[in-house]
Amino acid sequence: MYTPSQPNTKVNTYKKTLIIVSMMIAVMVLLSACGQKNESATNQPQGGVTETGVAPADGTEQLMIKATNYAFDQKEYHVKKGQPVQIVFESVQGNHGVMIPALNVDLDSQNTTATVTPQEAGQFDIACSIMCGSGHSTMVAKLIVDEA
Repeated sequence: MYTPSQPNTKVNTYKKTLIIVSMMIAVMVLLSACGQKNESATNQPQGGVTETGVAPADGTEQLMIKATNYAFDQKEYHVKKGQPVQIVFESVQGNHGVMIPALNVDLDSQNTTATVTPQEAGQFDIACSIMCGSGHSTMVAKLIVDEA
C-alpha cells in the first residue's frame, strides 16, 4: 500500500532518466556545431583574389575567409594598409562566425561580407565568433596588414 511518506520510485526513476536524456541531448547539440578538426586547411595566402581568380571590378581587393570544424582555411591572411578590402566569410563546415575586433568586423552565415580600409600596419587577431564546440577556443588566425 502506498502512503505519502514512502518515496515513489517510479516517479524518481522517470525524473532521473529525463534529466540524463536532456543532458545528453544538450551535449549532442553543442558538439554538433563542429566536428573533428579538419587537417586539410592550407596556409597559402590568396593575394586578394577569389576562388574564381577574379578580383572585384571596382579595384577593391577581396579576402575570402573559410571556416571548417575548429579551423580557418589559413593561419594568416594578408592585406595592404590604406587599401579597401572586401572580406567575404563562408562557413563551409559547422556553424561559425569570424570577428576581427581591430577592424570592427563581425561576420556570420547571415552577414557574410564587410568592406574595410585598414589604417595601420600590424598583426590583428581573427577568431570564431560563434561558440562551436570543444575546439572553439583554438579557432584563431591572424590578419597581417602590410605597408602599401
